[in-house]
Amino acid sequence: MFRTLRPDAVLIQAVIAGALSFAHLHDLAAAAGQDGWKAWAYPVSVDLLLVAAWRRMRTDTGNRDAWLWFAIALIASLGANVATAGLLDMSDVPDWLRILVAGWPALAFLGGTLLAHASHPTPEPVLVPEPGPKTVAEVTLERAPEPAPELPPAEPAAEEPRPEPTPTVSVPAVPVPPALLAHAQKIADAHRAQTGAPIDAETLRTRHGMPAALADSIALQLA
Repeated sequence: MFRTLRPDAVLIQAVIAGALSFAHLHDLAAAAGQDGWKAWAYPVSVDLLLVAAWRRMRTDTGNRDAWLWFAIALIASLGANVATAGLLDMSDVPDWLRILVAGWPALAFLGGTLLAHASHPTPEPVLVPEPGPKTVAEVTLERAPEPAPELPPAEPAAEEPRPEPTPTVSVPAVPVPPALLAHAQKIADAHRAQTGAPIDAETLRTRHGMPAALADSIALQLA
């Protein structure tokens, strides 16, 4: 499928400039004594050298020869445009201009040959580091602990029968006279009212100077 050409301002300007420059080069060559087909070959030679130098400049920006031959071709094209603008008598061309026009084919051939056979810059080799030995990461697999075997439920131990407490019957070791017991009761009530606690055998024995066995027997009956 063919692409449709779209009008572009830059493309139109390039066509106009190329056509005018081509015509001016033809007129200058014809005025310098190059008649017939030779006058048409001169503008073709200039434009080809200009394109060759431009292509070399794009591929190798640091090539000084490409810049030199591009400047020579551009000066030849601009010189023809200026010379044919009325600054030069086209009926009486100077000898030095005739020499330049006559020697142009050889000069253009030399420039085209040098541009075509110029050595391309050799890219510097990029050193790629050799891959070292691959280290395999050690992976430690931890084994989950095995579950402990289930034991059968232990049977509850038979409860041993607790011995029933034997009621203790306090029997007074020493007989106490009723009058002494009534007197001791009053003393115990007064002691409880003062201290809030029942009287003990040691207090009875200390206050009344009674024997320990009798004090114990009275305290047991008053409890």
